[in-house]
Amino acid sequence: MLPSFNVLGTNLQTCSEDPLTGWFRDGCCNTDRTDSGLHTVCCIVTKQFLEFARSRGNDLISPAPQFGFPGLVNGDKWCVCARTWKDAADSGVACPVILEATHEESLQVVSLDLLREHAWKEENDSETIS
Repeated sequence: MLPSFNVLGTNLQTCSEDPLTGWFRDGCCNTDRTDSGLHTVCCIVTKQFLEFARSRGNDLISPAPQFGFPGLVNGDKWCVCARTWKDAADSGVACPVILEATHEESLQVVSLDLLREHAWKEENDSETIS
């Protein structure tokens, strides 16, 4: 496993334990050299993002119990592939990012400025994700 630092240079925070996310299914967006998809961007997924990912062949909606994957719904937190998130951002459907839980390896694909532009703000917790 690579060192666990976030894009802000501090210790990587937990993304989600329900549903349990991460390349290692440890709740964090940890990664290693075998993670070719770079599952490192901690997001709060939206319907638009999920549909975009599915249209690109990455179905995050349908459960896959054989892999311990519950299927995601609007508002779930999940470690998504950096390239998928960037492609969504480039298409105008990026979902909010939790910077403290996004692994620094994401910066290989996505700029910190772009991540900051879509950063989730704590004060938004009471709002509905659309």
